[in-house]
Amino acid sequence: MWSSLNEWLWQDRFWLPPNNSWADLEDRDGLVYAHPQDLLAALPLALVLVVMRFAFERLIGLPLSRWLGVRHQARRPVEPNATLEKHFLMEGWRPDKPRMAVLATQCGLTLRQTQRWFRKRRNQDRPCLTKKFCEASWRFLFYLCSFIGGLSVLYHESWLWRPAMCWDNYPNQPLKPALYCWYLLELSFYISLLMTLPFDIRRKACKMFNYTHQRRVCNTLFLIFSLVFFYTRLVLFPTQILYTTYYESIANSGPFFGYYFFNSLLVILQLLHVFWSCLILRMIHSFIKKGQMEKDIRSDVEESASSEGEELPQLKNGAAQGPHAVPTDGPRSRAAGRLVNGHMLAS
Repeated sequence: MWSSLNEWLWQDRFWLPPNNSWADLEDRDGLVYAHPQDLLAALPLALVLVVMRFAFERLIGLPLSRWLGVRHQARRPVEPNATLEKHFLMEGWRPDKPRMAVLATQCGLTLRQTQRWFRKRRNQDRPCLTKKFCEASWRFLFYLCSFIGGLSVLYHESWLWRPAMCWDNYPNQPLKPALYCWYLLELSFYISLLMTLPFDIRRKACKMFNYTHQRRVCNTLFLIFSLVFFYTRLVLFPTQILYTTYYESIANSGPFFGYYFFNSLLVILQLLHVFWSCLILRMIHSFIKKGQMEKDIRSDVEESASSEGEELPQLKNGAAQGPHAVPTDGPRSRAAGRLVNGHMLAS
């Protein structure tokens, strides 16, 4: 069954231009060509990268975060409550106010106590700053090494500077060992990310300086990143990559399934580039308007009582009793009450 599926999946007409076959791409005369089975080599390498990542985070990332002063608030475990825990896991971690009132009644708690329980429970599941920093530093290290390695491998390739040349004699193009290893490493890395996706934190990479509270460095790097992103994603990508894959790739042959499949993925990627650019522009607008960088809307930050909008106990005059509230008893509070009601203090 597996062999039949594999044979059907890698049919010549799916992935190669008309009048070409995989038999034409067999290794010969010292030349090595790309083969579908080469993709399997990325799986064990992806597992190696996962092991390397966890070793890096524990042995390098964690000490580095402490050295740079990354700190996170200590969180007290939430008080056990079977009813609230069941609702949190099965029905939702942010119930609306009517449902919150019902849960408070069932548990014999006040509404504020129930709100506080859910807030602490949500914070309990949020990753700490050191974990965020370790994951961000691992990606930063890989992307840096990948960029330097890729530049050294591709710099002397003529098609890097003139994309149209990558279709010369396509698909009968031998694969250089260095280029093969670089492609394999890139593929393995993204497979490793898929393996660890359920355990990863949503935001990564350039937020390392944000976690160390180096705001000025973080803002400067973000502006540089924005300029590079806009130029490479909104200018170079559509005018160089999409143009050559859509038009120049079939200049000497007809379209086939792989042509439509991969170009569709590239168009989806370009739409994502536009969407991400809109988010970046919104953050830059906030930076120019307010003088500081807006918090990334994709960040997962710890909640406080004020951010959650928890109800505070009300005094008789309707004022909320906060951390700096005036005591409700004693001669000072009674005198203040008379003044508010328009009475004069007796001398």
